[in-house]
Amino acid sequence: MATKINHLSKHMDKKKLETFKKRLEERQVSLRKMVSRTEEDGRIADQDTAQDIADRAASSYTKEFLFSQSNNDRQLLAMVETALQRIREGAFGECVSCGNEINAKRLEAVPWTRYCIECQEKLEKGQLEEEAHD
Repeated sequence: MATKINHLSKHMDKKKLETFKKRLEERQVSLRKMVSRTEEDGRIADQDTAQDIADRAASSYTKEFLFSQSNNDRQLLAMVETALQRIREGAFGECVSCGNEINAKRLEAVPWTRYCIECQEKLEKGQLEEEAHD
């Protein structure tokens, strides 16, 4: 683990790493609130006693939409939490596939990314098997 921290320090200073950590922690809190709120909204939609078929259809659509939104938020939350774990382990900013440094501009835009742009493109083309989340 010491090697990873030393390797990282060549590429990213401590202040920059703290900035990423703070951004990720803020996003984590925000996503946790959104997931909780969406789950609560879904429970409320379940409690609605729809009378006619149009009301039931609208209620069903609302529940499906809330489920989809909640699922996306949970996936993003998992990626954010994995990025925070990589910070703790000293592997943040390193591609989980090839081990190369992830471009700083890419990290600025998507700090929870796990892949360099080349590996992300391979992943999207189906040429790379996605690493399991930690």
